[in-house]
Amino acid sequence: MLQIHELVFDSWGRRFFDEATISLPVGSKVGLVGRNGVGKSTLFKLILGQLHQGSGEIGYPKAARIASVDQEHPATPVTLLDTVLAADVERETLTASLDTAEPEHLGEIYARLSDIGADRAPSRAAEILSGLGFSHADLARPMAEFSGGWRMRVALAAALFAEPDLLLLDEPTNYLDLEGALWLEARLKKYPNSAIIISHDREILNNSVDHILHLHSGKLDLYPGNYDNFETQRAERARLLESNKSKIDAQRAHLQAFVDRFRATASKATQAQSRLKQLAKLPPVSIVAAERTAPFILPSPERPVAPPLIRLEGASVGYDGSPILRNLDLRLDLDDRIGLLGVNGAGKSTFAKLVAGALTVQHGDLRRDRRLKVGWFHQHQIEALDPSDTPLEIIRRAMPEASDAARRSRLAQFGMGVQKVETTVANLSGGERARLLLNMVAMEAPHLLILDEPTNHLDIDSRRALLDALNEYAGAVILFTHDRSLLELVADRLWLAADGTIAPFNGDMDDYAKLVIDRARQAAKGPSQVPQAAAPPPPPKPAPKAKVPTGTARRRAEQAEAALARATAAVAEIDKALTDPTIFTKDPARAARLGADRAKAQATLDAAEQEWIEAVEAYESLKADA
Repeated sequence: MLQIHELVFDSWGRRFFDEATISLPVGSKVGLVGRNGVGKSTLFKLILGQLHQGSGEIGYPKAARIASVDQEHPATPVTLLDTVLAADVERETLTASLDTAEPEHLGEIYARLSDIGADRAPSRAAEILSGLGFSHADLARPMAEFSGGWRMRVALAAALFAEPDLLLLDEPTNYLDLEGALWLEARLKKYPNSAIIISHDREILNNSVDHILHLHSGKLDLYPGNYDNFETQRAERARLLESNKSKIDAQRAHLQAFVDRFRATASKATQAQSRLKQLAKLPPVSIVAAERTAPFILPSPERPVAPPLIRLEGASVGYDGSPILRNLDLRLDLDDRIGLLGVNGAGKSTFAKLVAGALTVQHGDLRRDRRLKVGWFHQHQIEALDPSDTPLEIIRRAMPEASDAARRSRLAQFGMGVQKVETTVANLSGGERARLLLNMVAMEAPHLLILDEPTNHLDIDSRRALLDALNEYAGAVILFTHDRSLLELVADRLWLAADGTIAPFNGDMDDYAKLVIDRARQAAKGPSQVPQAAAPPPPPKPAPKAKVPTGTARRRAEQAEAALARATAAVAEIDKALTDPTIFTKDPARAARLGADRAKAQATLDAAEQEWIEAVEAYESLKADA
């Protein structure tokens, strides 16, 4: 479908592509991955002809239709439904021609309209719009009534409806909520044509694509399978490269030693020259250096408060006397990891303000320890940053008594290098801004972290670093995000904002994904059959017995398994050294040290194995009770 041959592109003082070559199969769904700033969006602009390569070729069939979603749809007086229907240019053209066509051509036009399923177009468009969060009543509203974020969803809906031969999507979940992301994941999996998706959403890269295209060092490498397969294959490729490099380096050293020794000896001169020719023919083997990702610093609270952190009983909260959420009966403890579900407008942000202390209850009771410290990250903080500010100035206000050296050291811990600390916010990437703010909201070691879409601007490696930090953090977490992978790996319990309240959700993320997709499918049929799609879904029927939270036990089992693997590898490494029979005669002191190390490593292995057995048994027991 798409062929790129020896693509070279230079701009802004750097080389983005250096003789990159790739061929994408017809009908493939490809996840385009790479570090922030490496050139993924630039590749899209080159494919679309918005930028022109220095050399090389980008080719695809002449009749191929290519579409991207790179800006919000204009605010026009055209209705939402008609705007999406107009994206199918052939259908629009054929329908318009019915009024002026000669009678003898009408049959051909109607036949073509039938072939392309024109009669099903309105219901198909309605289903796509419903999946992206629009209500049935929205279909008749003019585009001018929707905000920029919703018009971005319209642009995405139009592209999906038109079904181009090659669909280019750049971070499509960044302007979607969790429900929209779940629906899009299922939709892309069934997309009938080729698609390239730039995404840091691991779930989409694992569940919706069949190839991973990796952009690094100006090159493009295509891997079959999903993101998990890509990581495995890439690690194996790196291992083989390292092994091959070691062999060639050893051969080069051997040849060079011969040349150095005998170059000046007349009888060996010819042989030395032969070795020099062999040296010249040895291929260079470069090892791609591992890209370091700075960790997140989320210090745990030093002084725990008495449980519960927060208790709500019959509480209502809202604005100007009008409640948004009612009948809140919830309890939050220090070890709770809550995933907050619900569509936009269901009250999640209102609840965050209540818990953070920015709102007070209108009715009912809210009890909280007066010593409770809350760290609150929300996505609008990034947009509210002063473009002329710098990280150093921002942290100077947060650490007024500290020295500049201490402030710079703290920024370095945050992953802000020397060249970034005095860079203006306007010139920082979205990921750099998010990293700075996430670390700063946790600086005072809060008892509770409230995280509203924390991963929107983070790449996959940074998301993994945030996950690791959250799993090490000993305080409570309330998380609402469209990143399903983060929710599944952090949250022990799920709460659902729906029908004007928040209550525990008796199910897991698979249950919720099914609920979202079924609701979108039914909502597209119209308001007579189902509630509006924009309204929050009703909670599922309560199970006879609530599921037991298993997230903490699962993490313990995973960590125990990793520790067991490390201990096993350590013992194997020592055993390998001890199998050399010459070690006892040539270096008896080292043999003795290895024997002592072997005893210690075996003790560590025995302890790790016991911990793993206990952790797995505890996890399986909880799963059985759930």
